[in-house]
Amino acid sequence: MTDFALAKQKAARQSGLTDAKILPDNREIEEALRDYQGLYQSHDQPIELRRLREAACEAMRELSSFRPFLVGAVLNGTANQYSEVTLQLFADDCKALALFLVNRGRRFDVDEKRVRLGDDWRHIPQFVLEIDGVPVRISVYASAEEHRRPRPRADGDTPPRASLAEVEALLGA
Repeated sequence: MTDFALAKQKAARQSGLTDAKILPDNREIEEALRDYQGLYQSHDQPIELRRLREAACEAMRELSSFRPFLVGAVLNGTANQYSEVTLQLFADDCKALALFLVNRGRRFDVDEKRVRLGDDWRHIPQFVLEIDGVPVRISVYASAEEHRRPRPRADGDTPPRASLAEVEALLGA
């Protein structure tokens, strides 16, 4: 599972726990995941992470007119062969993205995700496609949302996001 909240809910349900406060926070889960990857995937995971970041750069270049940002496991370095590239785009009309993808000959599925923006919950359109065999999930936010900082998670951290230049810098490091 790549969604820590869902993973924690599933673990609590399977363990019969009713107090969510005793579950690890996202930072602790990410730290344990890094430890696991260091022990059991120390050769393959960095290679796979680089491949996913390169695919993210390619997708971000192709989608540059929609101001893409990379988020999630590919950005934070915990991605593996089962991870998808997760992008946030900013456009006032998600149909423009659909038309752009159709004109490029890209096959895609459309979905939506319920997210919290400020004090409100909204349904955000998502496009799922493949670029060079890598699954890419694109969340489309309104243009006005680009300059709003994401709401801090329960552990107090603000989810990071990176521009194309920042992801290219990660690859160069």
